[in-house]
Amino acid sequence: MDKLSLYRQFIQESLTDRAKLRSSVDPVKSQTVFDREGDHYQLVNLGWKDSSTRIYGCAIHVDIIDGKIWVQHDGTEDAIADQLVSKGVPKQDIVIAYHAPYVRQYTEFALG
Repeated sequence: MDKLSLYRQFIQESLTDRAKLRSSVDPVKSQTVFDREGDHYQLVNLGWKDSSTRIYGCAIHVDIIDGKIWVQHDGTEDAIADQLVSKGVPKQDIVIAYHAPYVRQYTEFALG
């Protein structure tokens, strides 16, 4: 399997596993959104809390751009970048895009 196909698989598995963490009785659900042609992947939370507060928001957004994984947003405690590294993705192939470009040089991950 080529590198990009493997990265797509790892991202989709990670987001799907994360979506399954919510209890079936939890009124807020996690939903995966995969644009496989454009290489855009998201985990979205939606539902109602206390039947009066609408919950909707992107928890994780990952793109594949020019052969690298770009973490556009990660609003979770367990960073998807670390999960991908544990699956075998080299840190130099992951860009933490929510950090400003000048800050990325201080991380262990790719600059861009």
